[in-house]
Amino acid sequence: MNDFNSIPSHVWPRNAVRQDDGVVTIAGVPLPEIADTYGTPCYVIDEDDFRSRCRDMAEAFGGGENVHYASKALLTATVARWVDEEGLCMDVASLGELQIALAAGFPAERITAHGNNKSVAFLRAIISEKVGSVVLDNAGELELLDELSAASEHIQDVLIRVKPGIEAHTHEFIATAHEDQKFGFSLASGSAMEAARAAARAENLRLVGLHCHVGSQVFDAEGFSVAAERVLGLFRQLHDELPADELAQLSVLDLGGGYGIAYTEDEEPLNVRAVAADVIGRVAEVADQLGIPAPSVKVEPGRAIAGPAAVTLYEVGSVKDVHVDEDTTRRYVAVDGGMSDNIRPALYGAAYDGRLVSRFAEGEYTTTRIVGAHCESGDILIPEASYPNDLGRGDLFAIAATGAYCYVMSSRYNAFLRPPIVSVRGGQAKLMVRRETVEDILALENTGEH
Repeated sequence: MNDFNSIPSHVWPRNAVRQDDGVVTIAGVPLPEIADTYGTPCYVIDEDDFRSRCRDMAEAFGGGENVHYASKALLTATVARWVDEEGLCMDVASLGELQIALAAGFPAERITAHGNNKSVAFLRAIISEKVGSVVLDNAGELELLDELSAASEHIQDVLIRVKPGIEAHTHEFIATAHEDQKFGFSLASGSAMEAARAAARAENLRLVGLHCHVGSQVFDAEGFSVAAERVLGLFRQLHDELPADELAQLSVLDLGGGYGIAYTEDEEPLNVRAVAADVIGRVAEVADQLGIPAPSVKVEPGRAIAGPAAVTLYEVGSVKDVHVDEDTTRRYVAVDGGMSDNIRPALYGAAYDGRLVSRFAEGEYTTTRIVGAHCESGDILIPEASYPNDLGRGDLFAIAATGAYCYVMSSRYNAFLRPPIVSVRGGQAKLMVRRETVEDILALENTGEH
């Protein structure tokens, strides 16, 4: 049985510590102090943890220019500045993400734009702001971007998103490299080759590379290398067809993101340094076998940087025992947030590690379910765990590894207000994003007469 009073270092932020009085601190800031100041629910992010993971990625892949932070995982103006200061590049998947990054002063030339249905407004902003590169997803988008670039007398760098036919061992909805899904051009059908030819022919596009993404929350490192080998075959075909001046520009192999992190104590995060060494080595080896120059390997981590750096802090409310059958009783512990601040358990069946953080737990272990406060039976954060039975009203409970895809996927279900984000560093807490208010919601309404 896991010790509920422990703080698993591979799951929680790197600067999370349980003190002698049982209180958990992050970067020297007690979590009860944050609850008193900013209320609950509240996202708490360890700035030094986030920055250190940026540096880990840059070191593993040969420099920040080879690492594009996937802003869809977590994006605020502050996060964009951290990524910039650590020397990483960034990818965005919408006009809104681009606008936030630019508003924070992130250099447009270090941004890559993604999306399977980029709007005309998004493409025009990409061109006008001189965004570094665009990952093309479909033939219509390729033609439209070429037309818009011509109208602006602009040459836009592009990559072709390739489906290499690798289905990562992950949830169906977040596996993205197999054939039957919405992203990219098929390698097997030949549409990827046709798209690359079209991009090379386009007068206002510059084909600089190929892109693929095998999935999200991937622990099978072999998938990255196999995908790279398959896409290198397309590089070989292009080397047989394209003129020398265009081949000189074709220099990037972007392998996307998807590096798995530990959400629970029994999981181990993917060893990024080992994966990087293996992938870069195999790309060089296969390129040599194919008789082509090895392309520059770039990656797009998001979850692996933001995910482990944050926790969500809640206050416990009601506690009740439910008799499931003659032999089973399950304790339901409700917190003051839930699916509006973390939809992933309901959406993906995602598992998490949660702990009492305001004191030591001392009770006997009992089968427990951590649930939210929403009017929805599926509002379950942790479906089953063995927790001490003294967990009760007023206790502070935190769920770890919530830095990615929690705040950015949050909602107003039941008119719950989106929580604040508080960053901690060197014993100091700083409000990064304030809590949403009812006034914010009402300000969007048109209260005038029709």
